[in-house]
Amino acid sequence: MPEQKKGFTIDLEHIIAAKFGGRKLPGPLLRFLKRFLHIDYLNAFFEKGYEGVEFCTEAVKYLGVTLDVKGLENIPADGTRYTFACNHPLGGIDGVALASLVGTAFGSVGALMNDFLLAVPGLRPLGIPVNKVGSQARNLVSLVNDIFQSDKQIMIFPAGLCSRKIDGKIQDLPWTKTFITQSKASGRKIVPVFFDAVNSSRFYRIARLRKKLGIKFNIEMITLPDEMYRARGQHFTVRFGTPVPPEFFNSSKTPLQWAAWVREQVYQI
Repeated sequence: MPEQKKGFTIDLEHIIAAKFGGRKLPGPLLRFLKRFLHIDYLNAFFEKGYEGVEFCTEAVKYLGVTLDVKGLENIPADGTRYTFACNHPLGGIDGVALASLVGTAFGSVGALMNDFLLAVPGLRPLGIPVNKVGSQARNLVSLVNDIFQSDKQIMIFPAGLCSRKIDGKIQDLPWTKTFITQSKASGRKIVPVFFDAVNSSRFYRIARLRKKLGIKFNIEMITLPDEMYRARGQHFTVRFGTPVPPEFFNSSKTPLQWAAWVREQVYQI
C-alpha cells in the first residue's frame, strides 16, 4: 500500500503570533482575514500533502490555471546549471507556475522566496526564506551561497516585490544584483523569463495610495492571496529567452547595471 501523504493546514492565528511577537488579533478581525485570505479554500488543497515541485504542479491544476509556454524546449537539460530570472507580475501564481515548469523540465529547482510563504510546508523543499517584514536571517548570505553552489536549477524574481504600476505601465521595480554576482561565482547561465500577467486594478490603487501616504509597510501584499483566488481559471503566457553564459557579464558594466540589462531583455522577449 502506498504511503499516505501527511497534509497540513494554515493556522492563521499561530502564524501572526509567531511573526509579531505573540500578538493576537481581535476575533472579528481574525475571522475577516480568514475569509479575505481564503484560508478554507487554501487548506482544502494543503490537506492533500503535496510537497516541492509536485505541490506547485498540483496547485496550478487546483487553481484551474493554464499556461502557454514558449522557448523552454530550446534550453538543454544536459546538466547545465541555470538561473531563471523572471519578472514578478502576480506575487503568487507566477512563482508556483515557474517552479512547476522548471522543476518538471530539469528535475530540481531552488528559489529565494518570501518567508511568509515558507509557513506552507509544501513549499519548504524549494527554497530559502527572504524576510520582507522584520529582521533578516543572519545566515542569509551563507544560505544564498549554498543554494547557488548546489546542483539545483535556480529561479529568482530579482525585483523582490511583485510588479507595480510605474510610468503608466505594469512593470517590476529595479532588479537587485545578487543573481548576477551569484550566477557568475557559481558558473551558471542566466535565462531571462517573461511571465505575461497583471493583478487587479485594486492592487495597484492600494500600492499607489500607500506610497502617497508615505506608509512603508507593504500593505498591498496582504491582498495577494485574494489576487490569486481571483485569477482562478485564467490563462497566462510564459516566455523563456536564450541562456546567457556567465562570462558575458564582464567588467564593462557593474553587476547592478547587468541586472538592469537582463531586466530589459525580459521585457523584450
